[in-house]
Amino acid sequence: MDTQYTLIRIYLFVCRHYRGRLAATAQRQSNNDQPNLTDEEVLTIYLFGLFKKRETVSDIHEYAQDHFSDWFPDLPSYQSYNRRLNRLKAVFSPLVEKALQEIGCDEPGETALRIADSMPIVMAKGQRASQATVASAQAPDVGYCSSKDTYYHGVKLHVIAGKRNGTLPLPNRAGMTPGSKNDLQALRRVLPTIEGGVLCGDKAYCDGPLKERLGEDQNLDLLTPIKKEKGQKTLPAADKLYSEAVSRLRQPIESLFSWIDEQTGIQRASKVRSYQGLVVHVFGRLAAAMLILALNP
Repeated sequence: MDTQYTLIRIYLFVCRHYRGRLAATAQRQSNNDQPNLTDEEVLTIYLFGLFKKRETVSDIHEYAQDHFSDWFPDLPSYQSYNRRLNRLKAVFSPLVEKALQEIGCDEPGETALRIADSMPIVMAKGQRASQATVASAQAPDVGYCSSKDTYYHGVKLHVIAGKRNGTLPLPNRAGMTPGSKNDLQALRRVLPTIEGGVLCGDKAYCDGPLKERLGEDQNLDLLTPIKKEKGQKTLPAADKLYSEAVSRLRQPIESLFSWIDEQTGIQRASKVRSYQGLVVHVFGRLAAAMLILALNP
């Protein structure tokens, strides 16, 4: 897709959705409430930079300065731009919803298959994880990533996505927690809002009493692989087959996470230096990924 055409489409998307409720979340109470570089331009530059696979805010600012100075003649210094971007942190989560609406993503119906999972957002890992302190007073702490067998300092992005045939599932709920937060604890916060259908997850979501309650109260079937009992060395053949079937059902969300990371580098947050910047990093990149899907159906 033509670069300038992409930039224009992103700008129009931001302008269409920013004014009104979203603008109110970032309203200024100062004498400088009408800066030369508008909030819409700040957001457009960031999302466009992610489209062009620029890794950091500094890279995005440099790219805009070098290649689009005629489009953004009032682009301030990197430090000023970064402060402006961080002040808009509350806008990105609603922008994810707006991008999903552009795709035509509705709330899954009562017969739908939803998949729950989380992925780590890594600010430091290995030996550095226990020493890192960036934004630790607000959210990040030390978590463990079983798929990579490593400890990390950071947060988790929790997603419940609706499965689609032959393509990537789409998020319909997303949230961020400290890295040490148990996946099931995070899921419990949104379970009351889900009615009907099937919710599939890995062993972290296994809870017999919860499964029974969800089935009775919300007509929601929670499917997870079967855990071994204490002291049990192997599962019976039927339980193995069931667990493998559940794992196949939830595989698309792993593909979704891999695709989002490939497009935006969402899991690599080592350059983030504040909690505000972390929120922008996580939800800004999620918004950019969904916008990529929306603009390239």
